Amino acid sequence: MATIETGPGALRVSLTGPEKVFGLLRDIEVPLSAVTSAEAVPSGLSALRGVRAPGLGVPGLRAIGTWRRRGEKTYVSVRRNQPALRLRLAGQRYDTLLVGADDAAEIAARLPV
Repeated sequence: MATIETGPGALRVSLTGPEKVFGLLRDIEVPLSAVTSAEAVPSGLSALRGVRAPGLGVPGLRAIGTWRRRGEKTYVSVRRNQPALRLRLAGQRYDTLLVGADDAAEIAARLPV
């Protein structure tokens, strides 16, 4: 399961080994100044939009990888029955991060957006 940590000036998403392999992703760190909005969503799978390219998607269970739709590239690691943190970014490799976290609401509230 991915972990989200906030530190002085940056937010870091760390993935497990299998998440990195199946999602073709790496850990990511973004400056807090790049975060334009932060919200907790009740279901990461339900909030996911676009087409998987590349990554792993098991319908109704798990989504890991990069999802794309017109004008947006999303870094995704979500699972069934888990809330997620959705971060909109400016000037970064990804436009959006959608990462499952049991404490998504708490993390969103702590971010200076």
